[in-house]
Amino acid sequence: MKTILCIDDEPRMLDLLTLYLEPLYLCRAMSSIQEALDFLEEEHVDLVLLDIMMPEMDGWQVCQEIRKFWDVPIIMLTAKGEQADIVKGLNLGADDYILKPFDEEELLARIHAVLRRTKYEEKVINFEGLCLDRESFEVYFQHKSIPLTPKEFAMLALFLDYQNRAFSREHLIHAVWGYDVTIEDRTIDSHVRNLREKLRKSGFPADDYLQTVWGIGYKWHKSANRKQMEHKS
Repeated sequence: MKTILCIDDEPRMLDLLTLYLEPLYLCRAMSSIQEALDFLEEEHVDLVLLDIMMPEMDGWQVCQEIRKFWDVPIIMLTAKGEQADIVKGLNLGADDYILKPFDEEELLARIHAVLRRTKYEEKVINFEGLCLDRESFEVYFQHKSIPLTPKEFAMLALFLDYQNRAFSREHLIHAVWGYDVTIEDRTIDSHVRNLREKLRKSGFPADDYLQTVWGIGYKWHKSANRKQMEHKS
């Protein structure tokens, strides 16, 4: 499980971040900058969520300090929305920038996007005979190649990275297509349908794992057990 270090001087914000991130990630919430830097010295961290407005030193200074010693991805959190603040954070080494208040879907989608861009993900994922290789952009089932489009590949990687999590269509749009495009929900349904069909043709029992969660979106189950609220579409 990947570790995310959350640095914010507001206890309520740290509680909210912990609520959003667990159980998908191991969340380390800290209000002390020195404590956070000491933690980075001793422990592996996959991503840092960093607030800008803090009493000891501001987030820009902390970002600079982290960048002196570590290449860990950094997402800055702040209520400031001026373009200059965003540019400053990115120029100092931040990988992304989220404005408060934000919702769970946006936070998780942006974390996934940053981890994907910075390659802090497993290069090869194996699941019940299914193999996804991020370096070669190939997918196999029992050594038989499955031809996927780039969007289908990205969607399958997302599902395999976050098994048992129900994704809304909006989250899938943001994670796979990005924030600057307009995609209709039925486009997601079409891609999921095509992905299922290609997996089926290879012999993989896609309907047992890639399932529809009615009223929400889609989920990849770790096991083939079905629940009454989820059905094949």
